[in-house]
Amino acid sequence: MEATDRQILSLLAVDGRMSFTDLGRATGLSTSAVHQRVKRLEQRGLITGYGATINHAEVGLPLTAFISIRPIDASEPDDSPERLREIPEIESCWSVAGEESYILKVRVSTPIDLEDLLARIRAAANVATRTTIVLSTPYEGRPVTPR
Repeated sequence: MEATDRQILSLLAVDGRMSFTDLGRATGLSTSAVHQRVKRLEQRGLITGYGATINHAEVGLPLTAFISIRPIDASEPDDSPERLREIPEIESCWSVAGEESYILKVRVSTPIDLEDLLARIRAAANVATRTTIVLSTPYEGRPVTPR
C-alpha cells in the first residue's frame, strides 16, 4: 500500500466526513484523484464505513500494543501527553489510576518498530514503560448499552 493511501486512511480515521477537496489539499492530489483512491480503498475493504473503521493489518500496522508509562522523576511536571502528542504511532492515550500514569495504545509494523517507538517514548517523556503486545482482537469498538 502506498504512503498516500495510508495518509488518506489516517485522515478519514480522524474525520470520516472530510471532503474529497480537503483530502486533496492534505495529500497534494486533485479532488478526482482522491475520489478514485477512496473508491479503490472501499473496494479493497480497507474502508468499511465512515465512522472510519480501518483494517490496520492491511494498512501495514499489524502489531498493536499497550504501553503503560510512569514518570522517572515524580517531581517533574505531568506533561507526558503533550510531549508524546506528535508521535504518530500512538493511537490513544488514557490517564489511569494505579502504578502507571498513562496507558498508550500504539500500532506499528514490526517488533523492531515497537522497540524503536519505546525508545522514542522514553526519551521524549522521560518515563519508564511496561509493554503488553496484543495477540488477537476478538472484538473492539463495540457500542456500549447502559443497563
